[in-house]
Amino acid sequence: MSVDSGQNPLVGGRGRGKVAGVLGWGAAVLVPLAFLGVFFAWPTAALVARGLVTEGALDLSGFAEVLGRPRTWRFVGLTLLQAALGTGFSLLLGLPAAYVLYRCSFRGRTLLRALVTVPFVLPTVVVGVAFRALLSSSGPLGFLGLDGSLTAIVAALVFFNYAVVVRTVGGLWERLDPRAEEAARALGASPWQAFTRVTLPMLAPAIASAASIVFLFCATAFGVVLILGGTRYGTIETEIWVQTTQFLDLRAAAVLSVAQLVVITIALTAAARTRKRRERALRLAGATIRPRPLRLRPTPATGWGDLVPATVTAVVGLGLLAFPLLNLLLASFRTPQGWGLGNYLALGTTGGTNALSVTVWQALATSLRTAVDATVIAVVVGTLVALVVSRRPRGRTAQRAIGVMDAAVMLPLGVSAVTVGFGFLITLNRPPLDLRSSLVLIPIAQAVVAIPLVVRTVLPVLRAIDPRLREAAAVLGATPGRVLAHVDGPFLARSLGLAVGFAFAVSLGEFGATAFLARPDRPTLPVVIVRLLGRPGAENYGMALAAAVVLAILTATIMGIAERLREAGGVGSGEW
Repeated sequence: MSVDSGQNPLVGGRGRGKVAGVLGWGAAVLVPLAFLGVFFAWPTAALVARGLVTEGALDLSGFAEVLGRPRTWRFVGLTLLQAALGTGFSLLLGLPAAYVLYRCSFRGRTLLRALVTVPFVLPTVVVGVAFRALLSSSGPLGFLGLDGSLTAIVAALVFFNYAVVVRTVGGLWERLDPRAEEAARALGASPWQAFTRVTLPMLAPAIASAASIVFLFCATAFGVVLILGGTRYGTIETEIWVQTTQFLDLRAAAVLSVAQLVVITIALTAAARTRKRRERALRLAGATIRPRPLRLRPTPATGWGDLVPATVTAVVGLGLLAFPLLNLLLASFRTPQGWGLGNYLALGTTGGTNALSVTVWQALATSLRTAVDATVIAVVVGTLVALVVSRRPRGRTAQRAIGVMDAAVMLPLGVSAVTVGFGFLITLNRPPLDLRSSLVLIPIAQAVVAIPLVVRTVLPVLRAIDPRLREAAAVLGATPGRVLAHVDGPFLARSLGLAVGFAFAVSLGEFGATAFLARPDRPTLPVVIVRLLGRPGAENYGMALAAAVVLAILTATIMGIAERLREAGGVGSGEW
């Protein structure tokens, strides 16, 4: 007896489930693309058009004019120089730490891994203030005369990106089979020869991936360079800011933004290619290898052992990472009247000679509200992207489409936050989308910056799911929605804690786009800190130090909670 599928509730339910699944995945694709199209692609394209189009016609004279200025090439050269130096020193100092923290075992290793990550998530203004307090004439290293120097900027860039190298390279290093290096040693190779000829080539994909990402972050640094560079040093990013806010030359700023987009596109392309090589290397490396005990005593058989990398790691950790932050904390208690809590008590005021329009605590409340809104947007959009990109379709067309979507979503990671904020100013200021007076403008801009980090945190967890689990669930009759809920859902829930922490920390400390968009009566805490630094007087400077400490402690606490949630869920640290 035949059964009419139109009357069979099981078949009909499956059919409706498939239709709902198609609609759901369609929404998962369209919602992120629509959001990024309106709030990233459109502002960026409008900014490019501002430099290329005059009165409705293509006009390249602006490029010739701006690129013909010696000032422009000076800042292009400084951008490339700072990025190259920052990348080189980050690799040089980060490789020993990657070995010690991921290849060796010792008491406190997990804690040190977490502490190394803290500088990466600190707001840029906090790092700028910390190094300025360290190197200023009144600071403990003021005698070096490095305040406002290229050395100060590069040191701060290394401070930021040290963790990127350690975690990216260490993630592959802990999976390398040690038998290849042991075989080289057995054949008479010295420890250095075994490292350079065996281990280093195997680490090349991770090193190249870390280098491309660090170069990207260094080339688009804004807050640190703005605070530490003074009038002598800057980047394309800070020059866009200057041309817009001081000279009101929007065309020059647009041309510079286009030039920066070219540099960033090259860096992103290199990052994407090296990331694929690193993913293949991780798959070939297999499971994590059990680390061996840290050897600090030199022996005839092992030579200096781990003493050299351990010493370098300790010196960098104490001198470059811990010292600036500890000095910032101590300096925040120094007042013109001596040591005390005066700077922190002054946070409830508007500063000397009314330097601010609101108190620091009011600015902090604004930052928290804005960060919550931005985090919700970033997590929703980023999770949808990660769910789509984590799929492994069999058709080449679908595979290419997913690859294009993955690359497109990463663009905000490389495009400068200043460019995003500038683009918002010239596009979202008239109907049908006039958001100039809207409170959602800044959260949207911060979410655009945070979405790539959410994707890179959630995506590795979803890609680690064996696709056969989804196939088995589908064979057993589960609808696409139930497959998503019962197979992907538990893994997704474990990674969301770290994703929320990253998004909240980035939004809380975001300065580049917010500096363009913040209203005078509703500034965020990073904007207030920079305003205090720009006002004369010891009271304002002390308040800036205290406010930076508050922001640093809040950010570190958030990331500490996120790391605990990650460890409780048993998920990895994501991609950088």
